[in-house]
Amino acid sequence: MTETFDPRYTVKTNFWHKLPDGRVQCDICPRECKLREGQRGFCFVRANQADEIVLTTWGRSSGYCIDPVEKKPLNHFLPGTPILSFGTAGCNLGCRFCQNWDISKSRETHTLTDQAKPETIARAAEELGCRSVAFTYNDPVIFHEYAIDVAKACHERGIKTVAVTAGYQCADARKEFYKYMDAANVDLKGFTEEFYQKVCIGMLEPVLETLKYIKHETKTWLETTTLLIPGKNDSDDELKRMCEWFVRELGPDTPMHFSAFHPDFKMTDISSTPASTLSRARKIAMEAGVRYAYTGNVHDTEGDTTFCHSCHEPLIVRDWYNLLKWNLTDGKCPKCGTACAGVFEAKPGNWGAKRQPVRLSDFAA
Repeated sequence: MTETFDPRYTVKTNFWHKLPDGRVQCDICPRECKLREGQRGFCFVRANQADEIVLTTWGRSSGYCIDPVEKKPLNHFLPGTPILSFGTAGCNLGCRFCQNWDISKSRETHTLTDQAKPETIARAAEELGCRSVAFTYNDPVIFHEYAIDVAKACHERGIKTVAVTAGYQCADARKEFYKYMDAANVDLKGFTEEFYQKVCIGMLEPVLETLKYIKHETKTWLETTTLLIPGKNDSDDELKRMCEWFVRELGPDTPMHFSAFHPDFKMTDISSTPASTLSRARKIAMEAGVRYAYTGNVHDTEGDTTFCHSCHEPLIVRDWYNLLKWNLTDGKCPKCGTACAGVFEAKPGNWGAKRQPVRLSDFAA
């Protein structure tokens, strides 16, 4: 028995091809799901309908919230400003430690309680004073078409767009997607194929290709995050190899974030990451030549602070998501004049650490 899909939220997609055996292969990500009529892919939201791959969640969301942009995390992209954040449902990876599993592993009908056209999202962001909109909570790779439509509407109003993603994309989809993204934080979940295969049910190499593509082939501002899991991806050797690759392939000015794991989903038997592990990773990164390395999910003012990589003057002092001190002049260190890499304005925002849920129905035309 084939499944039917609600036409109100179903749109055709471009990244697929038909196979000789009658199935249709989805080409949005390296999983390359091969589907018969009515079947859904691993991500749950892309499906075969009438021998075409369709997105079944266009215009639907698991909810909207205004966050500080630092929560994405982005420390070098419009610091202190509010960002309107939303996700949909599903995911194209199967991370055993997923901390948004109630969204990424849900069935869409259980989770998608809010609806909004792209123009509504853009108008809401503008009226709420948000400088940008984030595609987050689950991976925008799988709602590619909706994310791009929202990005186009946002850009018409001067609102920037941010992808928070695992970077698990095919080359052609990647090329189209990042035409519309002003910034991205990519999860580099580990640095071995074994970790990706056993823990994330995916592959490392396509993620590395995405990182290199964003850095060298687009104008998208890039930062990365690695969730450090005790005994899984936090050894000195793995961190050193990752950071050396990072500097060699992405350059020393790309910010790295090391974030603390807490037990969740299918990894409740592993203890939370000690703050000392994050500090150790940050030190390894800086020794490898990374100029901007940060710690996350722990209280660590030094690990939150942006320092001048030349004279070590504190440039942006943070406490969690609060900006305590702004010490940039035209994007440069006032002490030695060295430029700080990033997307900065003359003054930072003052949103702080607030988290404000939003109902988009209040902004519908």
